[in-house]
Amino acid sequence: MMSQPKRYATGLSNDLWLPAEALAVREEARRFADNVLKPLAHGLNTTPEKREGFRHDVVQAIANAGLYEIPFSTDVGGRGLRYPTLATLLVMEELGYYSPGAASAFYDGQAILCGQTLNNASDKIRQAYIPPLIKGEIVCCFATSEPDTSTDLSVSAMQTTAKRVEGGYVVNGRKRWITNSVAGDIVLLLCKTGNTLTMLIVDMHSEGVKVFDPDLKMGNHAQLTADIELSNVFVPEANRVGEEGAGLRVALGSLMIGRAGIAALGVGMAQRAFDFSANYICEREVFGKPIAAFQHWQFTYADHAIAIENARNLYQKAAMIHDKGEPSLPLMAMAKVSGSEVAVNMSRDAIQACGGYGFARTMTSDNVDWPLEAIYRDAKIGEIYEGANEVQRWAVAREIFGRGVTG
Repeated sequence: MMSQPKRYATGLSNDLWLPAEALAVREEARRFADNVLKPLAHGLNTTPEKREGFRHDVVQAIANAGLYEIPFSTDVGGRGLRYPTLATLLVMEELGYYSPGAASAFYDGQAILCGQTLNNASDKIRQAYIPPLIKGEIVCCFATSEPDTSTDLSVSAMQTTAKRVEGGYVVNGRKRWITNSVAGDIVLLLCKTGNTLTMLIVDMHSEGVKVFDPDLKMGNHAQLTADIELSNVFVPEANRVGEEGAGLRVALGSLMIGRAGIAALGVGMAQRAFDFSANYICEREVFGKPIAAFQHWQFTYADHAIAIENARNLYQKAAMIHDKGEPSLPLMAMAKVSGSEVAVNMSRDAIQACGGYGFARTMTSDNVDWPLEAIYRDAKIGEIYEGANEVQRWAVAREIFGRGVTG
């Protein structure tokens, strides 16, 4: 088995239009992924979820490498980049190349979903929470989903409530699928305030906050998710993000970027599966010739190369448009669908091309680990979380036909 498969994107892709700052960030993130994540990847991707399994060391390594600085402005300790969303998504692709679960939990969860929500809050909140996030001193959670609502974040569906009291709110309810909750310090909580939705910052160490054991999932084992139960939890008014009643707008703004992050993550997974399996089928012979000599696999890999490049271009274009302050929702939705689906399709065919070796997690007699089965398991969630692909297609359809037709 190849210790360092060739990266085919070097010859198949072209960075002609990417700004120099983005290329520098990508190289920085790739070095980190090669040196830090690659040796840990098999364990991160295959170790079943457990409460004590949260990888504080990986969070701190990302912080020490300065990667949490990338999305933010200099006044809170960030890089102050011209294209911060683009650079952030390039980091997601590089981290996802080796460990999608770690990238989703420790970068998408921290830097994008929570980071962007905090970044759009008052300056007092920004200064209080973003610098320690950048330094890896706090673990943050983003909580919108509930046992009976996830895609539908309407007031009628939301069950978690925040009742006004003197000095703040009393919160009751349960949130589900909450990434990093078993180790969380704060949670950005979407809840019902009367007939509106509001985003609050809840101290996870407050009395009345209970976190259950992590869910046992098909994939993304490094991304620990668990229910959070809130029983008469007091939240001071100063911990409100934005105005009361503006919570859905706050949440959707972060989720939109997060969806592009999932697109970049999918591209990273697809590229890893492509690189690993393409190298293998060039070396592995059947009937006296390499598997790659068969036209079926030549055409299959050509199609996947096209799909990966299209998905990569979509998420990068969406990110640049967002950084320029122009409407980016349709392209973000397109990117999420393309990036998540290319990961599933590529990893499936990579396993087929590699046969039994693709299906294996570890060849015990050889003491050799194989990555493709984990990529396949990890890829599926990309079509579901942070806005199911059906919802993304609906968002695109709205742009085509208008809300009067689509609803």
